[in-house]
Amino acid sequence: MNPSTALARVLVDELARCGLAEAVVAPGSRSTPLALALAAHPDVRLHVRIDERSAAFLALGLARAQRSPAALVCTSGTAAANFHPAVLEADESGVPLLVLTADRPPELRGTGANQTVDQIGLFGSAVRMFTEVGAPAPVPGMAAYWRSLACRAWAAAGADRPGPVHLNLAFRDPLVPDVEAAPGAPASADRAAHALKSDSEWPETLEGRASGRPWIAQQTRPCEPVPVELPAVERGVVVCGDGDYDPIPYLALAAQTGWPLLAEPTSNARRGEAVSAYRHLLASPRFAAEHDPELVVSVGRPGLSRQLLAYLARAERHVVVGAPRCFADPVRSATDVVPAVAAPSGGAPDTAWAASWQAAERLARAAIDKVLDAEEALSEVRLARDLAAHAPNGSLLFAGSSMPIRDLDAAMGARCGGRIIGNRGVSGIDGTVSTAVGAALAHQQAGGGGAYALLGDLAMLHDQNGLVLGPGEPRPDLAAVVVNNDGGGIFSGLEQAGHPGFERLFGTPHGVSMERVAQMADLPYTRLEWASDLPKALLGEGLRVVEVCTGRADSAALRRTLQQAVDAALED
Repeated sequence: MNPSTALARVLVDELARCGLAEAVVAPGSRSTPLALALAAHPDVRLHVRIDERSAAFLALGLARAQRSPAALVCTSGTAAANFHPAVLEADESGVPLLVLTADRPPELRGTGANQTVDQIGLFGSAVRMFTEVGAPAPVPGMAAYWRSLACRAWAAAGADRPGPVHLNLAFRDPLVPDVEAAPGAPASADRAAHALKSDSEWPETLEGRASGRPWIAQQTRPCEPVPVELPAVERGVVVCGDGDYDPIPYLALAAQTGWPLLAEPTSNARRGEAVSAYRHLLASPRFAAEHDPELVVSVGRPGLSRQLLAYLARAERHVVVGAPRCFADPVRSATDVVPAVAAPSGGAPDTAWAASWQAAERLARAAIDKVLDAEEALSEVRLARDLAAHAPNGSLLFAGSSMPIRDLDAAMGARCGGRIIGNRGVSGIDGTVSTAVGAALAHQQAGGGGAYALLGDLAMLHDQNGLVLGPGEPRPDLAAVVVNNDGGGIFSGLEQAGHPGFERLFGTPHGVSMERVAQMADLPYTRLEWASDLPKALLGEGLRVVEVCTGRADSAALRRTLQQAVDAALED
């Protein structure tokens, strides 16, 4: 067995022993040993994508939904650079990734050799661990090095602070196995295992530990944090920002104290008595002025709306639940950082403060729904509200950045039974289609139901390669619902809207129908106009595109109308 094949097979075998179940490969020559080893392993489901950026976000979606590291493989050169946006998102949002970049061996670097760039520390501080693995050679100690490294990488990616890990692997020629299997040989997976056991060219065995156990058995004992009892105040607020954490303790805290729970959609805490209209309430000057908090308890990463950020800054005391070295405090208002919280003893939920929030929620919710229900034609905000409501229990909803996630935040009612995710780490427009595909694949592999994505037109165009799945590739049951307002709708509600040259610089009209995008990928397409047709449009199997066409100016005006309706309802 040649050294490149040996390194790849041993590394993949050890990662699979650690628990690797999903891997994404962007094809290339230098990464051939890794691609062949992953394709041959019986415990790893392999996905192949022609676009490295789409491949990286596909792996991100797989890892985010399954809450376990996914492997990501590419060849040398600019291929690895195309992974960078997804690595940044994984870093900021705490998603475990194993980034395996193939490289030229050291003797070819800095010589002008083709497709060679400096890949050492390519992703900088965005990774939890980086290792230049070194060119493999048939010398004693290699198997133990590779297997222990795989275990360390796996642990670093999924440790207390999950995130990406980067292994840079130098492969020398030959890049393919020395001898092809003879007729009648075992299947590819069996051949790979057989090769590790029978190879006689190495000075030591390449096999792993007996009984399929990892080289390093890492016992993780869940350490329950000691809750800190909160002060007994009446005017408290619980804020749940983006993040993959258990929302139940914070729902319980709100129920025990009567403090309103303000939950962003991707916190998955907008359930029960959560205040679904908090965005509009905090944007109402009179309400906000009359509801200054004594105490705010926040968890996750709040920051979806300016109103909520401004509210955090006004708290007399702001208790952040998080790790001392890694906690979210976007407006630097934190006064305490604690690992967990406990409700104050002797607190009573039936307070005037609680009643005022509950009354405001009822008024605002009724005002929002009345405006949205006045027109049967689908608006962007109504689409977000209705999609969240119609998604069946057990389903997954991926929310794109910019307006889709904000419309969900503004209009979605409280509900249980579904999971909402999005790329909120750096909130980029890139890779949203691929992330949604990966998340849907992992969600359904684990036995979950259907999946939906709410995306903007620019996000779809930016990552339309994410729709391209080759023959034989695993295909998700995913309805990609695209709001097409012919440009960048978020800017129509910002200060840039009044600038000369706005349409070209910020509106960025493109004139592309999503039907043409669906045709490019040979996918089913539906154009949706009426709200009553939404449930029917969501039916179907496989990957499909649903388009809703809107106007940017009309949507911006509707959002202003919603706020005016809430303000008026609160004045009555």
